[in-house]
Amino acid sequence: MPEQGSASVGILFVCLGNICRSPTAHGVFQHKINLAGFGHLVSIDSCGTGDWHAGKPPDARASAAAALRGYDLSKLRARQVTARDFDQFDIILAMDESNLEDLQGLAPADYRGQLALLLDFAPGLSGRAVPDPYYGGEHGFDEVLDLVEAASDGLLEVVAREHR
Repeated sequence: MPEQGSASVGILFVCLGNICRSPTAHGVFQHKINLAGFGHLVSIDSCGTGDWHAGKPPDARASAAAALRGYDLSKLRARQVTARDFDQFDIILAMDESNLEDLQGLAPADYRGQLALLLDFAPGLSGRAVPDPYYGGEHGFDEVLDLVEAASDGLLEVVAREHR
């Protein structure tokens, strides 16, 4: 969990390759949490269950779609989830069931944080997946942003409620 003197809650967004969905969630939530004035209270990161994109920036289509809505993903780089993430993050949010199952398999038995789907924080979308837009058209990245924004608003409410 976050170290003394650091943010009070750590949130990690996870997808398959960490170049489309999870960096989008990372960028959107970072923007929203900063605007709400809670940026200093929350440590945010993103990663993938796979390692084949490690070190690469987000997909250009994800970055372009995000930029059109005012989100900057340019500083993010892909990385793979590690055992240390379960020590550092209180809330680990998967983009789909497959990612969640992978995380559940990696989580140590004593992990006391929350493993969930990102859309569990979006009203009316609990239990649903954020679809992977990688092999689809441009509209898929807009759909991801719509879903991520809805879930980010719900997640922001949780953070705000705990810090009032």
